[in-house]
Amino acid sequence: MRLSTRIGIAVGCCVPLLVLACGWLLLHLVARDLHRAEDQHLRRASVAVAPAARALLRATAGGRPKAADTRERQLFSAALDVGVRVIGPDQVFNGGPQPGPSVTLPAPAAGPVTVSDGGRSWRALARPLKGNAASGTLWVFSPDTADRTQLKLVRRRVFLTALLAAPLSGLLAWGLASGASAPLRRLTRRTAGLDPRTSTARLPEERTGVREVDELAATVRTVLARYDEQAARTAQALDTARSFSSAAAHELRTPLMSIGTNLDILAGHPDLPEPDRTEVLADLRREHARLLGLLVMLRELGRGDLVEADAFRGVDLSEVADAAVAEARRRAPDADLALDAAPGLTVHGWEPGLRLLLDNLLGNALAHGRDPQGRARVRVAVRPEGDQVVIMVADGGPGVPPEAREWIFERFRRGPDSAGSGLGLTLVAQQAALHRGSVGVTGAPDGTGACFEVRLPWGGGTLPDRRDWLIGTAGANRSQSFPKDPS
Repeated sequence: MRLSTRIGIAVGCCVPLLVLACGWLLLHLVARDLHRAEDQHLRRASVAVAPAARALLRATAGGRPKAADTRERQLFSAALDVGVRVIGPDQVFNGGPQPGPSVTLPAPAAGPVTVSDGGRSWRALARPLKGNAASGTLWVFSPDTADRTQLKLVRRRVFLTALLAAPLSGLLAWGLASGASAPLRRLTRRTAGLDPRTSTARLPEERTGVREVDELAATVRTVLARYDEQAARTAQALDTARSFSSAAAHELRTPLMSIGTNLDILAGHPDLPEPDRTEVLADLRREHARLLGLLVMLRELGRGDLVEADAFRGVDLSEVADAAVAEARRRAPDADLALDAAPGLTVHGWEPGLRLLLDNLLGNALAHGRDPQGRARVRVAVRPEGDQVVIMVADGGPGVPPEAREWIFERFRRGPDSAGSGLGLTLVAQQAALHRGSVGVTGAPDGTGACFEVRLPWGGGTLPDRRDWLIGTAGANRSQSFPKDPS
């Protein structure tokens, strides 16, 4: 059922009910006004005939029949259009329209009352008559026939108005609703052909002047935009999953072949000398550790490629750095680790990603930043600098050659002596990019070792439109947002 039809039916049903309710109130008001006017008339009539009624009672009490007849005629002449009943000590005088003598009158009251006689009703007013010679009660009556007739007329007109209001108001509301819903019908026609699965056409932004329709159109545009965003994210997730499987298959093939070869050696030479057997087992452990580390790194890269903006919130970098340094001290108790972090350095970021960034920088420094004697000396600093927060991790190792600083953040790029997965620094670059920051490597401040520096904005920002760290290379992403090494 169309909206205009629903509105027409609703108005067609509500308006007659409203007319009936107003008519009921009108009937009560009219009845009250009629009774008030009739009661005033009874009071005026009682005041006018009261002297004649007293004179009638005095004449009757004095035993003067002729004078009593004269006073009675004068009483009925003064009564005019009301009925009069004078109740004396020994006699009752009736005249004019009034209830029958069999009708029991109520006790005299301060105001008019209603008295019924069969199918008729009367308004009656009692007035006490007091005198030295005789006392009694004067009753004046007025039939309410005229009141009933007027109320019936009002009632008929109310019902007639309600009957006419039902179709007329329904048709008028239907016409107005049809005109008012025209922008909504146009919006329906424009959106009927939109299929986000097969077409890139979208709803144009046009103002109709009807606030509700404009809000509905904006909602439709928002839904379609979110559909496009989710479709793009789904496609990106599929690309990430395909790239994950491809990268994993490619990178895992070499260690798996090495493990298979070592297992063949152990199986084919059960009497292998103990030194050779120990060497093979050590090689197996190294390849197993490399496989495990590679899978963990690939998983973390995938998490970074798929993280959503609602996962970002206020993160205290000082606390994250303190936890990362404490964990590094636990893993490498022989290392000299120092942290210099100002308290309350809060950025808008993804806490697991920032922790991953610090863990990998510290792991890289502990693995490659040892001096010739094998000692690890790592300095971590977190400090504010303008509109950015700077994270610096410096070691006392051999440093990074200038020619390697351009590709060191690319995935699966390892130094000649590295046993890692080649993804640790790629994860650092990924997290810096996700937080709209930058990362670079220079020589250590004291001239020995390497210094990795990450710069993050305080407020963060929107996530990159394209995140393909499992698909592309870190260098391609890094060149768009990371500064060149000044050295």
